[in-house]
Order: sequence, then structure tokens, then C-alpha cells
Amino acid sequence: MSDERELVIVSLYPRDMNIYGDRGNVLALERRARAHGFAPRVVETNPGDAWPETVDIVIGGGGQDSGQGRVAADLRARGDALRELAAEGTPMLMICGLYQLFGHRFLTHEGTELTGIGVLDVETRGGSERLIGNIVIESDEFGEIIGFENHSGDTVLGPGSRPLGRVIQGAGNNARDGVEGARTGNVIGSYLHGSLLPKNPAISDFLIGAAARRRYGSFTPVAIDDSTANRARAAAKRRPR
Repeated sequence: MSDERELVIVSLYPRDMNIYGDRGNVLALERRARAHGFAPRVVETNPGDAWPETVDIVIGGGGQDSGQGRVAADLRARGDALRELAAEGTPMLMICGLYQLFGHRFLTHEGTELTGIGVLDVETRGGSERLIGNIVIESDEFGEIIGFENHSGDTVLGPGSRPLGRVIQGAGNNARDGVEGARTGNVIGSYLHGSLLPKNPAISDFLIGAAARRRYGSFTPVAIDDSTANRARAAAKRRPR
């Protein structure tokens, strides 16, 4: 493969925000991009690291409240760059803790307020109830999305974001609204772990396609055998919460 087909995947704060198997999203995306004929290059960015000159996709995971506290100031320092990339159409996937910090603010259960960067129009409060178990949502764009939620955050969407999907099984952003995740442009936020991308290749293809069209002007997907992913999806869907 030539450098002309390179895709740079930025893994955001993998040292602190990588619980419940979220690193699997980076591995799945890297493998999927290669199957579509690209040369993926993963750049891990932790607090204090230099920001890469080229960014095609940004991936972030979940962490404990303490992990969010360690990365929050660094994330705010990068806020202008991330907001600019998002406005330009750079695809991003933020899971759980970084989903919360990509919103306007996260108020922990203990009352500590962590200011987010406002890429997504959401706000989160730490709740007393943990929402945990297999979850199925329905998306107009991606069809049925299957994952595993494990969070106590109570997230509410503002008018600037739309849900990732409607909850079929599980809780989602909170126990009231019947929706999960958030979308603004090509940025996706979600509570779905598991990891999300290995069981939901349609989302991987969306991220890769958006990145390829932005950098190279076009994307021609390759037919990929998803039978293993489909079996994993079916098994997860059958399991009780």
C-alpha cells in the first residue's frame, strides 16, 4: 500500500480512557480500513503529547471519573483544534467518559464539575443508579446497533445533537428518554462498549468512508465477509441484561 492511501487514526487518551475493551474499537477500525484498501496509521495521544499534523479519524474511550479528571484540562486545551476538525467533517467516535467530555459539562455524583469542549450538544450528571447490560438500539442510518452499556451518567441532549438511535432493549442515555448516544455532523458519542465497532461494522464503514471522502474525495467500499461479526451480534442480542 502507498502513503497516498494512508488514514491517520488518532487514539485519544488510551492510557486513561480505555476500560471495558474500548481499545478494541481502534483495532477493529484499523483492520477494517486495511480491508478497504487503506494504510491505517494509529497515533496515540495522551496528555501533553504533540498533536499530529494530519488527522483523519479520532477515537476515544471510557474511563473512571478519576481518569476523566486527569484528561479534562488537556482536552480543553485541544478544544479549538477538535471543534475545528469536527466542523470540517472529520469523523469521530467517543465512548462513555469521552462522550461526556465532548459535551458541555459533566457534573459528577460527588458534585465536581468537569467542563467539556461542546462538540456535542449534551450535558451529563452522575447518577446514583448504574445502567448496565446488553443494549440494542435502532438507527435510521446504521440499522440495529448492539453493544454493552455500563455507566451511571445521566445524559440529556440539546437541540444541536440528535440521538444515535432509539432504545429497543436497555436504558441508553438515561432511564427516561428512550434514546442512546448523540450525533453532530460526523461525530458520534455513545455509551456502548463491548467493544462497539467489532459488532457493528456499519459504523466502522461510516467512519472510514467519511475520512476517505474528506481526504481523497471518494470512497469505494470493498465487500467484506461480516459473518463473524453477525454471529457475535446474534449472541449478544440473545443474552439477558
